[in-house]
Amino acid sequence: MSDTPLQVLINQAPHTLPQGATLADAVALAGIQPPFAAAVNLQFVPRGQYGQHALANHDKIELISPITGG
Repeated sequence: MSDTPLQVLINQAPHTLPQGATLADAVALAGIQPPFAAAVNLQFVPRGQYGQHALANHDKIELISPITGG
């Protein structure tokens, strides 16, 4: 395993994370506040698994907040 940083997209914006980063690290970097849902490469990830969900280079992360109102 190399020490080359991971290049990921968070809500279509490029970001760099260290090797071994998890979805929890990406959420912290994005600074999004709950409530929100997260998906990696279009696959929903339950909130309790953010810290265990390892990221890979070029992963596409979507952090989606619910829209309120009507």
